[in-house]
Amino acid sequence: MEIKNEKERAFLISLDTGEYDAEASLSELEQLAETSGAEVVSYAIQKRAVPVAATYIGKGMLEEIAFFCENNDIDLIISDSELSPVQVRNIENITSTRTIDRTTLILDIFASRARSSEGKLQVELAQLKYSLPRLSGKGTALSRLGGGIGTRGPGETKLETDRRHIRHRIEALRRELDRVEKRRNQLHERRRKNGALCVAIVGYTNAGKSTLLNCLTGAGVLQEDKLFATLDPTARKLTLPGGSEIMLIDTVGLVRRLPHQLVDAFKSTLEEAVWADVILNVCDASSRDCAEHISVTLDVLHELGADSKPIINVLNKCDKADSLDFDFFENSVKISALTGDGIDGLLEAVENALPVTKKRVSLLIPYDKLSDASLAREGAVHREEYRDDGLYLEATVSLGRLKKLFDYII
Repeated sequence: MEIKNEKERAFLISLDTGEYDAEASLSELEQLAETSGAEVVSYAIQKRAVPVAATYIGKGMLEEIAFFCENNDIDLIISDSELSPVQVRNIENITSTRTIDRTTLILDIFASRARSSEGKLQVELAQLKYSLPRLSGKGTALSRLGGGIGTRGPGETKLETDRRHIRHRIEALRRELDRVEKRRNQLHERRRKNGALCVAIVGYTNAGKSTLLNCLTGAGVLQEDKLFATLDPTARKLTLPGGSEIMLIDTVGLVRRLPHQLVDAFKSTLEEAVWADVILNVCDASSRDCAEHISVTLDVLHELGADSKPIINVLNKCDKADSLDFDFFENSVKISALTGDGIDGLLEAVENALPVTKKRVSLLIPYDKLSDASLAREGAVHREEYRDDGLYLEATVSLGRLKKLFDYII
């Protein structure tokens, strides 16, 4: 007999305090909820100067929501803002409906999407750091093992333990992630010594980053019309039209008001942008929030200290865009990773933005110094002749090795 998993029916709540675009943020929350497997039935936005300390939104509206939930089989209430333990408890008492917030929802999605051991460690760390202060005053009562959205992932069983155990686990996870980061840094150093060039693909979630990676390299990375379809970074080699080889790296997507727990936990993953020689800031050109999405990414890059790198704004999905008037974006390229339109222009822009690490030169190496020819042969040799006065080479050589061959340049 086939068992069907019915979707949880969700009701979204939000406060419009004027601090940000509440409707746009709520629309994104709906996409997050659907990504997690929920069916969004309805929502409510209340305008207030500040949240109500005890219940987040006003008690009168909560009572209306409680009536709606009871008569429409609502399983879950999701808040667009972070809730305190007191607010969660009071909302649940009034509505008799399980309640989570935006951060819990994103953590849940990350828990279900993490595939690598590093990704799982990062998710568990973020879950535990978020859960720890919420154990205060409630002991283990906060642990919910009834299943459903907001309860998945390796962090769930840790909520049954005491605070001391959780702190020990957090420290253990940090030590393990430090070791992972050291290995990652050693890899980056080796790439740099070998003259390898790296281009990082960053940007808003669901902007088409994985589709772009697949289009350029045939990587076969999962691409879905869902938020956070890709969580773990993927690296693939790409040969540019001019012959230069680069390492193209796909990174985790970003969202508005990305919880600090996730920024901290996934810092090692996001720092691929710090090590990159060029950054591709991919956005969905068909979205009305395209400009804001680019701004969100630039803010995170600034926070990571990567905003000084050459950044190319890649306006993806232009085949779906109503208007292609995006000239106000500096250093931008219009493409469609799905159809391949504009890819040649993008590759040209990447080549122009890459730092100069190699140079084509003509060399004449005396026969008594032929051992030095191996340095030139490590690059691309275009021509080779044995002449009376030595070995003549035309080669593209890295700047580091070129210093050792300087006396042979003609």
